[in-house]
Amino acid sequence: MISQASIDKMASLLTETVIRLRRDFHQHPELGFEEKRTSSVIAEYLKGLGLEVATGIAGTGVVGLLHGASPGKTVMLRADMDALPIQELNETDYCSLTPGVMHACGHDGHMAILLGTAKLLSSFRDSFKGQVKFVFQPAEENLGGAKLMIEQDVLKDPDVDAAFGLHLISLLPYGYIGCCKGAFMASIDIFTIRLLGRAGHCAMPGGSVDAISMGAEVVLNLQDHIKKSLPDGCQFIVNIGTFHGGTAPNIVTDKVELTGTVRVLDENIRTSIRGIMEVYLRDTTASKGGGFEIDYAQGYPVTVNDDDMTDLVMRIAAGVVDKSNVIQMPPTMASEDMSFYLNEVPGCFFFLGAGSTDPALNQPHHNPRFSIDERALEVGLKMLAAIAIDYLEIS
Repeated sequence: MISQASIDKMASLLTETVIRLRRDFHQHPELGFEEKRTSSVIAEYLKGLGLEVATGIAGTGVVGLLHGASPGKTVMLRADMDALPIQELNETDYCSLTPGVMHACGHDGHMAILLGTAKLLSSFRDSFKGQVKFVFQPAEENLGGAKLMIEQDVLKDPDVDAAFGLHLISLLPYGYIGCCKGAFMASIDIFTIRLLGRAGHCAMPGGSVDAISMGAEVVLNLQDHIKKSLPDGCQFIVNIGTFHGGTAPNIVTDKVELTGTVRVLDENIRTSIRGIMEVYLRDTTASKGGGFEIDYAQGYPVTVNDDDMTDLVMRIAAGVVDKSNVIQMPPTMASEDMSFYLNEVPGCFFFLGAGSTDPALNQPHHNPRFSIDERALEVGLKMLAAIAIDYLEIS
């Protein structure tokens, strides 16, 4: 049996390598489905460890397969690879070298941690049974790379029995780990609403239908209307993110376009919200003499952690960090396409504290000054390695 002490010792030796990998990825960020350099670096590293490596999955995805000493179950560990269209404002010596693109969500750290985990576990391959599948996934940021990876059989050959992933988060300080049983992260759906009126002169509005006033009513009242239509206590968000309409100050506008998102923590509620929205839009526009069109696209489902797999993660966490620093977190309305994997196999997605104690450095995700406390990388390495070993030994 591989002890936590053995894992910790090896993780400590690998920390400088993991930091170097993270900084390299940070300097060379690539957007979703464009992670060509990133995937090449990952594939070469995994091949150097003697793993079976598959590339080109969902375009730029990479999978490394590590066999243990004897047959057994297969555990999947996942990292996302894509960066964001943000101009970095940090002034470190490893800042992004790509104008307008930045790792502002921690994915550079996720990849580095998972490569370090592959290195660590490969050194123990003669001491555990089963297989570890290391999945490096493109396009998590609203493009759904996980769904494409699944469609291209990433969960097969060998079939994955359990899946785990982590997310570096600045909301938790270094040394903390956050877990949640059941629904952990919200679904996200994206909509476009076109409100249709009748144009006219603003000084002679008779016969015209003002699409801007209809739009204003929708912005002010849509969320409250949906709330009244759902059971008490439902957690959801309807956000209008853009409002476009009008061509001149003296024209009654005949068309307005709104775009936004819907986030919920219950798939049953998720399926009912579109219908509620359509009834509200029909009644609101008809009362003004107008009409509407709506495009409604389902995005990521709710991220649901398996109870037993979450217990496993929390047990491991209590041996990696101070037990009092293992937090049972409430659900969050942020979304993650790790949800697609957890819809197919049991597993757990958890938060790894990476917030700095320096307020100037502790910026939110998707901020041009986002950064992490790099000490969290070693914690992540210990966590993923121990989770994989523990799962394979008890299964």
